[in-house]
Amino acid sequence: MTVTSRRSATADLVRGSVVAVLAVVQIVVSGLGGSGAVGESVGVVARDYATPLLAAGWAFVIWGPIYVGFLAYAVYQLLPSQRGREVHRRTGWWLVASAVLNPAWILAFGARLIPVAELMIVGLLICLATVFGRLSREPASGVLERIVFRGPVALYTGWVSLATVLGTAATGVWAGLPGTGALPAIAAVVVLLAAAGILMWVVLSGTAVVGYAAAAVWALVGIVLGDAPVAVAGAGVLAIVAVVGATARRITTAGNPVRAAFG
Repeated sequence: MTVTSRRSATADLVRGSVVAVLAVVQIVVSGLGGSGAVGESVGVVARDYATPLLAAGWAFVIWGPIYVGFLAYAVYQLLPSQRGREVHRRTGWWLVASAVLNPAWILAFGARLIPVAELMIVGLLICLATVFGRLSREPASGVLERIVFRGPVALYTGWVSLATVLGTAATGVWAGLPGTGALPAIAAVVVLLAAAGILMWVVLSGTAVVGYAAAAVWALVGIVLGDAPVAVAGAGVLAIVAVVGATARRITTAGNPVRAAFG
């Protein structure tokens, strides 16, 4: 083994170990922040800055599968056969950043540092979108990679795509904008329709779109079945239909449907 290869192997091990540690850290912080043991409960703060886009409380259980998926990925990328793969070198540090920003967002939101929390979740979306985009450039190496790497990243990215929208709306209320009434409802309809367009574009151009679309649709269903006004719920239903339709089209017209669906 040359000096260069030894350095690369060491760098790969360091990166993989950092990912694994942070995968556990974000679960611990999520448990503490979600329960209110550290700061206020995320749910309590969210309700204090409620908007027509606030999803029903049950929708947030998706964080469980997201964290489990990230933990599975952390174990997978740390395997000796995986550490040196270029796909992990191109995405690993971005996912490290995501695992720092996630607990940072929880702590900031629980402390009612809403603008700081907004910056954290926007940064989180940038990190995840970067990884999602890079993974779309090449097929997965096999079924295991699709299950413990491509799928979890897609699910995470899809959820945070909508969570960022919800967070931005809450930040607006924090800044003094109204959270109820006709004007916020109209704004919410416009935002949902615009978000649907972006989600469709991502689905029609990416891979592993099943996980991404599933998380996005889950978030939209949470909005529709929350306390949304009728017009907002209607826009949410249209967004759901649009995303599901785009997903079906992406898979059925792809040269490699399995790659389009699962990476």
